[in-house]
Amino acid sequence: MIKVENLSKKYGNTTVLDIDSLEIPKGQSFGLVGNNGAGKTTFFSLLLDLIQPTSGSISSKGEKINETENWKPYTAAFIDDNFLIGYLTPEEYFYFVGELRGWNKEEVDQFLLKFTDFFNDEILAKRKYLRDLSKGNSKKVGIVAALIGNPEVVILDEPFANLDPTTQIRLKRLLRQLIESREMTILISSHDLQHTVEISDRVVVLEKGRVVKDILASDQTMHELEEFFSV
Repeated sequence: MIKVENLSKKYGNTTVLDIDSLEIPKGQSFGLVGNNGAGKTTFFSLLLDLIQPTSGSISSKGEKINETENWKPYTAAFIDDNFLIGYLTPEEYFYFVGELRGWNKEEVDQFLLKFTDFFNDEILAKRKYLRDLSKGNSKKVGIVAALIGNPEVVILDEPFANLDPTTQIRLKRLLRQLIESREMTILISSHDLQHTVEISDRVVVLEKGRVVKDILASDQTMHELEEFFSV
């Protein structure tokens, strides 16, 4: 579904991403891990056409992302708080995203019922603007908004960061349900190896912009990653 070919991103003389070839099939749960500066957020930014590649391309359904907008209707993401609109309440933001995805308010309200536990009575009907929410609650809003409209591709950068342990467990449960349905291709980047392994079919390790490991998840994946990062 997603295909990377000879992709690079440079800033001056510094290469921050250099991937010869990478394919992510439809319905796969894809985990991207690496230390700070490995190129994870750069890769996702290229995948969303937020920045332009220095060379090469990323294609979705056979079309180059930086040459068409046909991928946008079926792709959703939450990278950081810049994806939110600070002067809206969570409800207003959900309705806004729903309208973009072709859902009316009733459909959005029905969808939000699935996230009652995840929201933990901290999001809806609180008369707060998004700009006034905590980092963790902002992340909850961004993640759920990315799932509105049942997109085919969902991209989440550090979804577990700033969430308390209970919410992290609830998020893993929600993501597993989506993964088991095989209706979404889910790409997640994270510093948390354990969480990433638990929800990924496949884990790719970036180091200094290059793919250094590409692992199909198994009982040995966590051990292999721990060995790699402990060197």
